[in-house]
Amino acid sequence: MYTKTVFQILIVASLLASCSSKESQKVTASAEYDTYLEVAENKNITDATEIFNFWTSKLEKSPNQYPYHVKIASSHSQLFKATGEVSHLMEAARHLEIVNERTNYKNAGYIRSLVRNYISQHRFQESLVLLKKAEVLGENLDATQKMLFDVHLELGNIAEAELYLNNFKNTNSFDALIRLSKWYDHEGKLMAAIKAMEKAKFKAEDANNSFLKQWSYTNLADFYGHAGRIKDAYSHYLKALELDPNDAYAKKGIAWIVFSHEKNPEEALRILDTIMSQHKAPDYYLLKAEIAEYMGNIAEKEKNINAFLTAIEDKDYGVMYSSYAVSVLSEELNDTEKALKIAQQEVHLRPTAQSYDLLAWTYHLQGNSAKALEIIEKHVLNKTFEPVAMYHTAEILKANGNTTTIKDIKAELLESSFEVGPILTEKIQRL
Repeated sequence: MYTKTVFQILIVASLLASCSSKESQKVTASAEYDTYLEVAENKNITDATEIFNFWTSKLEKSPNQYPYHVKIASSHSQLFKATGEVSHLMEAARHLEIVNERTNYKNAGYIRSLVRNYISQHRFQESLVLLKKAEVLGENLDATQKMLFDVHLELGNIAEAELYLNNFKNTNSFDALIRLSKWYDHEGKLMAAIKAMEKAKFKAEDANNSFLKQWSYTNLADFYGHAGRIKDAYSHYLKALELDPNDAYAKKGIAWIVFSHEKNPEEALRILDTIMSQHKAPDYYLLKAEIAEYMGNIAEKEKNINAFLTAIEDKDYGVMYSSYAVSVLSEELNDTEKALKIAQQEVHLRPTAQSYDLLAWTYHLQGNSAKALEIIEKHVLNKTFEPVAMYHTAEILKANGNTTTIKDIKAELLESSFEVGPILTEKIQRL
């Protein structure tokens, strides 16, 4: 009798501890974000459509007024941000190309507008060519050089990026601070990246600039998540939604917290479904596939992977989702031959440590771990601190019998469990 009572007490204590642990993990509250999921009207779409109609009408009456193309392009860019419809991004590019052709690429401001669009399309090499033209023109050189830093960093031209960074890193402006933050993140200095981004946030708040505040809140939320500051991440996604109830990126951030931190896949899917009813982006399907795998629903996982692959068949996406495609083809469909071709193209277009990592990983999955190690040692090790690349590195080192550094990599990766999610965390634990 005594033993049974003690056993029952232990069971109850265990259950209470389990409940307490789950409760301590909870940082979100559906009552706080539900109001943003149920937005009936997207004011951003309404406003951008009105602007589009106004300037389109004016252009029809005065087709030689090429500056009108800039206004129409701006409305398309806003519609792309609000809806995720890639056709708007392409239409914006078309109008910006027209205005640059009309001005013979002699207006640095118009060139920068086109480059912003090309960056969204991941057309970084073309962006670099255009920015060099704008740099020669000299108009608002500071803005051009900041964009040159962005593009060089995206292309993996680290030395060139640092040269441009040195021109403005001590100016303490919002634009300079966000780029300094990006640089620190590239170097793996997360705390320094957060401090720079917090300074940028204060600048945006002091200026009471809604767009810059919203941008800094979501970017800071991402950094806080990487640092394990989940409550701070959540509160900043909510701050962004207070400014724009239709901010799909912030809603997706909350969905990730609910899934990765709180281990509540059903609620995460509910949030994602509401986002996808209002905003289009192929990578939503991949997140749904990951959640389905966590739930053990393989049929649903495969359905979402196929939906992703179907979505990116739209030629307007170009190379925007190439890195995702490589991972899906090699890891999920075992089509390493096709994945390898895309990975090689990515390295050609964007020779960053992350691109080389994907190439190495594809070779590894194809069975050529020696080739993978060669690429990792030359182009990835100590050149990126991105968790997925570090995990790939550990697996490739392990396959080549080099286990000396895996323990350190594993310990570091386990600190990034929120960032990588429960599926990859499980694989990391098996290293």
